[in-house]
Amino acid sequence: MDLARKAKFRALCAATEEECRYHRTSRTLAEKSKLHQAELRRLRQEVRDEPLSSDILLLKQTKQIVGMCTIIQNPMTDAVDFNFYFDRLSSLLVERAMETLPYPAITVTTPQGHNYRGLSLATSISAVVVLRGGACLETGLRRVIPDCATGRILIQTNYRTGEPELYFSRLSPSIEDHEGVLVLDTQMSSGGAALMAVKVLVDHGVKPEQIIFICCFAGIVGMNRLLKVFPGARVVVGMVVEDWMERWIEKKYFGC
Repeated sequence: MDLARKAKFRALCAATEEECRYHRTSRTLAEKSKLHQAELRRLRQEVRDEPLSSDILLLKQTKQIVGMCTIIQNPMTDAVDFNFYFDRLSSLLVERAMETLPYPAITVTTPQGHNYRGLSLATSISAVVVLRGGACLETGLRRVIPDCATGRILIQTNYRTGEPELYFSRLSPSIEDHEGVLVLDTQMSSGGAALMAVKVLVDHGVKPEQIIFICCFAGIVGMNRLLKVFPGARVVVGMVVEDWMERWIEKKYFGC
C-alpha cells in the first residue's frame, strides 16, 4: 500500500513539474512575442515615415497597367478574365525584374552575314515561390523564362504569437551562385513573410543583391521594412496599396 501511495505521489510531482515547465515556457514565449511585436511597431513607424526606397521598382502606371489593375480588383470580374489579366500583369512584372539583371555585351553574325552588337541574356536565374500566393505568378514566369529552375517556400503565421514561421523549403541546387533569384508572391502588407523568405535565402548563401522580390500589390511599410533589413535587395511591384490589405488574390485565382 505504501509503495502504491509513493508511486502515486511521484507521478503527481512529475505531472506538477511538467505543468510548471509548460507555464514557464508559455510565459517566456508570450514575453518574447510582446517584445517582438513592440520591435515591429517601432520599425513600422520608422519605415512609414521614410520615402519610397530607390530599390522599389514600381511598374510605370500607364493606362494599360492601371486598366489591368482595375479589372483585377473589380469584384464583378469573372474568374476567366481575372486570371487572364493577372497572368498578363505577372508577365510584365517578371520582365521588369529581368531588366535589373546584368547583360554582358556580345556580337553575333546575322543570317545576312552582318555583325550585330547586342547583349547576352542572363542564364543562371532561379525563382522561389512563396506558397501559396506565389504560385499565381508561375504562368507569367514561364512565359518569360520557360526553363527557370523553381523552388518553393511555405510560410504561415503563428496565430498565437503573430510571427511568421517556416514550414517547408525546397530551393534550387547552388542557388547562391545564380545571377538572380526571383522571389514570387502576390501581395505584401506588413512584410513579415517577405522578410522570412529572404532570410531563408540569405541563410543559404544568397546575397541580398541577387534577390528580386516580385509582387503585384504591396504597401510602403512592408517594402521599406524588407529593404531596411536587407539593403541591396530589390522589389518589383505592380501597384502600391494600403499597408494592411488582407490577402485575397490566391483565393480568386484558384477559386478556393
